[in-house]
Amino acid sequence: MQDTLLLLQDPTAWIALITLIVMEVVLGIDNLIFISILTNKLPPENREKARRIGIGLALIMRLGLLGTVAWIVQLTEPVFDLFGHGYSWKDMILIAGGLFLVWKATKEIHHTVDPVDHEEDIIAKAGTTTFAAAIGQILVLDLVFSIDSIITAVGMTPHLPIMVIAVVFAVTVMLVASGPLARFIEKNPTIVMLALGFLLMIGTTLIAEGAGFHVPKGYVYAAMAFSALVEVLNMLSRRKRQKDKQAKH
Repeated sequence: MQDTLLLLQDPTAWIALITLIVMEVVLGIDNLIFISILTNKLPPENREKARRIGIGLALIMRLGLLGTVAWIVQLTEPVFDLFGHGYSWKDMILIAGGLFLVWKATKEIHHTVDPVDHEEDIIAKAGTTTFAAAIGQILVLDLVFSIDSIITAVGMTPHLPIMVIAVVFAVTVMLVASGPLARFIEKNPTIVMLALGFLLMIGTTLIAEGAGFHVPKGYVYAAMAFSALVEVLNMLSRRKRQKDKQAKH
């Protein structure tokens, strides 16, 4: 209790908290895009439930990993060397998660471009299997993003209360934003392709990070923001053309 009171009186602790909250929210966007795209493939009555379960699992996983901070830190220690680079468990998890994201985004892009080939979509099956498959895939990515999130938190502050507050806040933002984001993606089909492109880029970045090539997150998110801005301009242009056509008729 005394330690917590001391933290509340420490300006550097508040700066660390605000910075970490921003970082965790930004990292959560990647996770949220994947959850939104995946749950939109489910029947309408199951989407909200799947989103809540997926984000709830993300929170449980992050808080659980925070309880094993000492073990998480050890994940960054090299396990073996390959081509002059030492690979840790964190690297291997990031590479596996990146490959999964690239594979999943590629499958979804294929299905969007060629919707006749329904056999290529692994979650196109109806019933309980579909819901279970969606939750399973969300769980895999939750694990990858959770480990990345917690290692980021550990690198920014040594104080566990600050980490917990930042993680809970970030997941709460994800929970609030998940519904509107999923509905926006559903109503704007071109956004789906843009979001899948984001997932491809995020997956490639994870693979690169795992292989020892540092990719500044600022560049990645700047590219995503620019692409999103261009798409917003395209949407506004399409709406204006539609209004002009309606006005002529």
